[in-house]
Amino acid sequence: MKANTLGLYLHVPFCVRKCSYCDFCSFPALSESEKDEYVDAEIREILSYKRADKIPVETVFFGGGTPSLLTPNQLSKIFRAIEKVFLILPNSEITLEANPKTFDCEKMREYAALGVNRVSMGLQSIHENELKILGRIHNFDDFKRAYEIVDSVGISNVNVDLMYAIPEQTPESLLKTLRSVIELSPSHVSAYSLILEEGTPLYNAQKRLSLPSDEQEYEMYLSICNTLGEAGYSHYEISNYARAGCESRHNLKYWQNREYIGVGISAYSYLGDRRYGNTRLLSEYLSPRYESYREVEYVDSATRAFEYAMLGLRLKEGISLSKYRNISGRELSIDKIQAYVDAGYMNLSADRISLTEKGFYVSNSILAELL
Repeated sequence: MKANTLGLYLHVPFCVRKCSYCDFCSFPALSESEKDEYVDAEIREILSYKRADKIPVETVFFGGGTPSLLTPNQLSKIFRAIEKVFLILPNSEITLEANPKTFDCEKMREYAALGVNRVSMGLQSIHENELKILGRIHNFDDFKRAYEIVDSVGISNVNVDLMYAIPEQTPESLLKTLRSVIELSPSHVSAYSLILEEGTPLYNAQKRLSLPSDEQEYEMYLSICNTLGEAGYSHYEISNYARAGCESRHNLKYWQNREYIGVGISAYSYLGDRRYGNTRLLSEYLSPRYESYREVEYVDSATRAFEYAMLGLRLKEGISLSKYRNISGRELSIDKIQAYVDAGYMNLSADRISLTEKGFYVSNSILAELL
């Protein structure tokens, strides 16, 4: 384990209602006693990492689901367990994902007192028809009130999640959403293209949906890049934009292929040459024998090289060709790279390659051919 570089992720699977596009491991909120049981299971898993010296971490991320459905007391119990095992370093980034309709000022104030210093809120869109299609439980007024609450308790590092290529969305409606978000001036914006995941309500209903055309979706992507860029947000990762110094430090650990521990149902950890995956079945995770349900994958040099390139090319900074060669023992095709450079999809500078914004949009096909 590399000192001072570890990230800690904690999965909280509860939601008020599952969104129509979501295929994450999440489900409608249980009773308080059942949530307590889940918290106890997470605490057991946290304590399983206990050793003589505390493990240093510099990012903690509560993701979901909707972590803001936890009571401050439940979150406090988790923090107390974390502090028994991990050393949360000074100036650590501690993120909580939150739904705008699941907290009030007092609740957020208590979260902040526990150490939460970054909040990630899902807006997706400002338009009622688009939110309704997505199955969201809030409207834009709800979001603005929630944003004001977060600001009022002294948390200034806020991410806003947006989606594009939503049914009934147009380039014009997206632009209105972007301008409204910029007026709020968050430190970070994530913008994801809607993917119709098999088994979700939107996937099953897609033949009845009014989806944007491929041309409109690309126009929306360029609008996001240009509008946020003009407002001072750097497009530092395929789907993420940040003001200077406000990049998601936790998520950068994933994209830079660094080590992390994941706690909770369906969470993954990456330590040394192994990746651990927790079960997606709640009954198994709640069992004191949860460790026996873990999947273990050994990460060999070929996999490590592939992941270094695949994840690193999601970032504006790209990857080092010599580092890829040292990990994999082989060269990437300079002919293919040059062809992508000539077509405007890639940058090549000395030892580094990176994708342009045009390249980001078709990154999957580029990676499939290059790797």
